Amino acid sequence: MDAADLAFAGLARQAELVAAGEVSSRELVDLALSRIERLDPRLNAFRVVFGERARVEADQADGRRAAGDRRPLLGVPIAVKDDMDMAGELTGYGSLAVRTPAAADSTIVRRLRDAGAILIGKTNVPELTLWPFTETAARGATRNPWDLDRTPGGSSGGSGSAVAAGIVAAATASDGLGSIRIPAACCGLFGLKAQKGRVPLDPSANDWHGLVHFGTVTRTVRDTALFLDAVADRPSWGTFSEAAARPPGALRIALSMQVPPPLMAPVEARVRDGVLALAETLRGLGHTVVERDPAYEAAPLGRALSRYVCGAADGAARVDRPDALERRTRTIARIGRMVPRSILARTRAEEAEVSARIARLWDDVDVLLTPAITSLPLPIGRFEGRGGLWTFNGAGRFVPHLGWWNVTGQPAASVPAGFTPEGVPLAAQLVGRPDDEATLLALSAQLEAETDWPARRPDLAS
Repeated sequence: MDAADLAFAGLARQAELVAAGEVSSRELVDLALSRIERLDPRLNAFRVVFGERARVEADQADGRRAAGDRRPLLGVPIAVKDDMDMAGELTGYGSLAVRTPAAADSTIVRRLRDAGAILIGKTNVPELTLWPFTETAARGATRNPWDLDRTPGGSSGGSGSAVAAGIVAAATASDGLGSIRIPAACCGLFGLKAQKGRVPLDPSANDWHGLVHFGTVTRTVRDTALFLDAVADRPSWGTFSEAAARPPGALRIALSMQVPPPLMAPVEARVRDGVLALAETLRGLGHTVVERDPAYEAAPLGRALSRYVCGAADGAARVDRPDALERRTRTIARIGRMVPRSILARTRAEEAEVSARIARLWDDVDVLLTPAITSLPLPIGRFEGRGGLWTFNGAGRFVPHLGWWNVTGQPAASVPAGFTPEGVPLAAQLVGRPDDEATLLALSAQLEAETDWPARRPDLAS
């Protein structure tokens, strides 16, 4: 296996190689650091890299493996999104306004350490993780390895860029209105937003009043399953890895291109064609695909967006230097401070009822198939110099199919759906029943085996 093949081998395979003694943790860490040195000046995926610390921890992991340690992620390098705390390190949130290091590891970071992972660096995010692109005054633009003139998405944009480029096999991600699925869609990756609460958030976390989920972006379904087995609370139906290894059976799948109101956006023809082609692939695998729209409702989703702006206000109130926040961040936070608490309380109170109404779709289907994003990944600089409201409206038109499932809390995944002739990734969203990540993992793994999406690599990163 040459260096590029090892870099793109995936989280599960890298863990197997270390466990078998065929590759050392030090070799993996040195490979990741060399790829950061070579590629990150063009990608800008990382805010900070823990090079020497990672090498020391890799040597320790190799010693532990020789002594019989068999933890599932022992010695494998993983990147951490810069909205998750690492003890003694700054949690930067893509901002110049944060100055105080974190006092302790967040739960997801602690569980990764407990599983033996080497945390190699922190990845860039848009300021306060507010946007589906990753461009900041603090750190500049993070770029997509498939097309350097396009965004890798956001808010987990640095994570998506690093994984797509084969720098690391997995990186943590968070999803408040799509931020696991957006970079997965933009970067040709798999991104599963698990059931709400499956990956614990710390009590101090800014969860945008119940919208935020933690997880990962990876190149393969198996890698996401292994990652979730390490950091998530175990579901009643078994392990994520077991689910990803099972055949899904013949499923009934609802196909919907409808944009959920009150959002309005056209679905670009190339995106639509990718979703329709994926629907044909599903039919060819023996599934029944029917056109069916969920019972989207404008008012509840509109009220739910109050959680986003109130989350922005909460985040702005926590920083050390509010005056250093970007102009559009201050605008969204100011709107959040103006939202009546009664609206915020109403959207939380109606969540169960709204979720139950839309869940009627699953009375006679197993999975919902929709676009993940409405266009190709946005050009870098699309919102440069724009204010908060302009950016908010434009961002909403880019990712309107995703936020509903943060409100309902049920699992949803972005899966690759091919490439344009120019080599830009296309994607689709799969949504499952509440608590049923198992079906999404099994179906996504079947699609991966059929289409072999991990075989393709960005030219820049080969």
